[in-house]
Formats: sequence, C-alpha cells, structure tokens
Amino acid sequence: MPNNIRVIDNRALLISNHNIDPNTLGVKTKLVSGDRLLVKWDIPSTLALSKLSIEVPSPIEQNYTWCGLHKPFAHQKIMSSFLTKHKKAFCFSEMGTGKTASAIWASDYLISKGYINRVLVICPLSVMDSVWRGDLFKFAMHRKVDIAFGSKEKRKKIIASKAEYVIINYDGIDVVFDAVKNGGFDLIIIDEANAYKNTSTKRWKLLNKLITPTKWLWMMTGSPAAQSPVDAYGLAKLVNPNNVPRYAGTFKEGVMYRLSQFRWMPKPNAKQVVFRALQPAIRFTKKECLDLPEIMTVRRTIPLTRQQEKYYKILKENMLMRVGGEAVTAVNAAVSVNKLLQVSQGAVYTDEHNILEFDMSNRYQALHDILEESTKKVIVFVPFKHVIKILIQKLKKDNIAVDFIDGSVPVSKRTSIFSSFQNSDTPELLLLQPATAAHGITLTAANTVVWWGVVSSLEIYSQANARIHRAGQDEPCTIVQLAGSRVERNIYDMLDKRIDVHKQMISLYENISEIA
Repeated sequence: MPNNIRVIDNRALLISNHNIDPNTLGVKTKLVSGDRLLVKWDIPSTLALSKLSIEVPSPIEQNYTWCGLHKPFAHQKIMSSFLTKHKKAFCFSEMGTGKTASAIWASDYLISKGYINRVLVICPLSVMDSVWRGDLFKFAMHRKVDIAFGSKEKRKKIIASKAEYVIINYDGIDVVFDAVKNGGFDLIIIDEANAYKNTSTKRWKLLNKLITPTKWLWMMTGSPAAQSPVDAYGLAKLVNPNNVPRYAGTFKEGVMYRLSQFRWMPKPNAKQVVFRALQPAIRFTKKECLDLPEIMTVRRTIPLTRQQEKYYKILKENMLMRVGGEAVTAVNAAVSVNKLLQVSQGAVYTDEHNILEFDMSNRYQALHDILEESTKKVIVFVPFKHVIKILIQKLKKDNIAVDFIDGSVPVSKRTSIFSSFQNSDTPELLLLQPATAAHGITLTAANTVVWWGVVSSLEIYSQANARIHRAGQDEPCTIVQLAGSRVERNIYDMLDKRIDVHKQMISLYENISEIA
C-alpha cells in the first residue's frame, strides 16, 4: 500500500498528499485537516480511485471469508483483489496458476456485498462442466450454478432461473442472445478470451452488444495476442476501447510493417503497443507463484515399420510431383502433411473414408515401455480419432485399464471420465484427442504425457502439456515425444522453439524433400 494511504477501522481510507478533486471523484468524501481526504473503503471508491491511477487495496483483502475447499495462494488473493478494483479488466496469468478460482472468489465477494447479482461465464464447451461448474462447487458451493446447454428452450429456461452463475459456451450466445441480454447479468467472465480477438466475427459482435458501461467484464487467457500483435485489437476494443484507434487497420499499421500484399512483420515497438492496449491487466507466471516440480521434455525416435516406410515414400513422391511449378495453398499443404503424419502414426483415412491400418508395432512397443517406467498414471495425446480406436483395441487386448476422449464424446461424459482418471485408481491410462483437453482441465494424477503423434498448433500443444504441470502436482513431470519420420521431428523442433506450425505449413510442404 502507498505510504500516503491508511486504512481506518477497516471502513475508510485516509489519503494524504493527493491531487484529487473531491467533486469529480463521484463518491462521498470528507476533507480532514489540510490535504487529507477521507473516503469510504468500498468497491465504488476503489473503482473511482483506480480510474485516477491511484492504487488502493480492495476491501476484499479485509472483509471477505475466502470460502471453499481450498484456501487461496497469496498470488490468487492478489488476482482476486485486482479484479474487484476494475469493472473491465484482463487476467493474463499462465495456465495452472488458478485464474478460475481467483475469478470465482472475486465475483462471490461482489455478490455477497450486493454490488452484483448474477454472473455469466462464457467459455469453451469442453470446460463448462469439468472446470467451471466443478470449481464453482469447490470454491463457492453456496451459490446456485447451472449450465445453459441443450435445446434453445432449455437454455432460455436456465438463463431465466435464479442461478447466480450461468455457464454457456461461446456460440451458445447466438442461440439465446435476447435471453442473455435480458438475463440480468452484471458480470461477464470470458475464459480463453482469444476466442474474441477478431472484431469481424459474429461471436465478437454479439459480445460487444452485451457490454454496457455499467457491466463488469473480466477476460482471461494465459496467452494474449499469441499469434500476432494485431490480435490485441479485438480484446482491447471490448475491455478498454480508448486504448486503441477506432479502426483495426490503423492499429495494424501501428504494430506491423507491410512487406508485400499478404506479408506483414511486427514492428520493434509492437510489444510495448500491445502492452498499453491490453490494460488494465494482471499476470502471474507459474515460476512466480507456484512451487511446482520440474518438467522435462524427451524425444524417443521410433523407426517406422517396413510397411509404414513404403507408404510414406509413395505419399512423399506424389507430393513432390505436385510441388513442381504449382502454387500451393496452406489448406492443400496441411492436407498433404497430415497424410504423412497419419502414416507415421499408424493409420490413414482413404479417399473413400475407410481406415487403412499399418503395422505400428514399433511405436506401440515404445508406449508399452513408457507405461512400465512410469510411477504414476499416463496421458497419451493422439491427434487422429481413427488411431485412437485402433489403440483402444490393442490396449484392452493387453489388459491395460484405459479410457479415451475424442471429439465424439459428449461433454457430460467427458466430465465423468476426467473425474475418474483424476480421483480413482482406474484407468491408469487415458487417450485424448489434444483439443478435448487443451484448456482448464487438471490431470495431476498423471506425471507423464506421451505424444503419440505431433500436432501443428503451438497453443494446443502447450495447453495440453500443462494438464499435468499444475497446482497439486507433487512429482517431476515428463513430456515424451514419439517421432518416427523426419516431418514429425521437424514439427517437434518448431514447437520446442515456440513456433506455430500453422504459419509455416506452406514452407514445410515446399521443403518436403529436405525435411520429410
């Protein structure tokens, strides 16, 4: 707390040596001898002072019983305090630092003091139940919580209910927009806020219509503007539009150099511009706030079987023939590279949508070896759904207790599978399509992640690995990369260097003769 500010009887703030005009502050004040100003210590006062860049403690620090099954870490109290002092703000703390719990405590405090009545949580479909409802039960079990999911009528009924917290997925807003708009939500919490980086999307435009000067808005993500400095514009426009120009094009020209019609490069000052745009904000890294065990990445080179080698060579030669003098789109490049990856992982979809299975014995034996070495449960990320099906059959045949989640598994079932893996003795092994567990899920029952095959999204790769390296983990963690082909190794190298492979797909394709 600044030296010129004192808390009086947990009820008021005494501010000395200030340059505040009490008439413009918008809250009740009292001038005490000389330059000392007495202000009631409550949320309206802290909000008003924050607007003047005067940092005062939030009353949550003294006037709140931190409820729930677990008490907050010091950094979580700071995050909660920060959120209560800003009607519209960002929380950019790294995954695994407890952003969700901090937002729950902050919002529960605001409800308990009568500053807000209802909270709308907008988040990915995959974490509505397993993360948000689960954490609300852990940290605010006295509150009424419901998920707006299902038919349009069911969603509308839930939104019109007396639930203090309503959880809905991004695109669910479109289905019941009028009901949400008139639902009496005082606070909107956005989880994985990067979903709103593009101002031209319907998703962004609908959220923008929900925001009013009196509404609270907290936007959370561990990786703001991860793809490009330009991504900051859409987020800033929602939280603090005064921080950015009126038009997106003007902002882009301020942070990027134009190299050609379709190529742009960040300017040297881009990070500073983005930082100023994305305010007010708070961020903690895991290193700053958690005493987590070490995490290391190892790569196991698994030779392709003779059958895999044969088909891999055929595919590669066909690709090389198409490269000669042709313009290659990112989409075509991705399709071709994915075919090589499928062969490497043991099965491909044919043009007739049948599954062609290859001998994957080398890679499967490597997985067996890892299972024997592991001291805890194991998570295996398998990018392709058809490969998951084959692996499940093989593992069950070998009497290994295994479960799986791919894109076809309903959200309600995913929650029970995650819970069973985290809290029960079985299964000992969980196969996951990476996108199904890329956000919010805690799976610290495992300390080993195996990548059966590589993914091209840096965000999904990083987020998926973080499922085991979170608060609650008590053992060193290992990320194992299985690689059988040069294209796999090349992509792993790019991910390890924090390069998003999506952006490099064309060059990856064009240089296939060297890297594949």
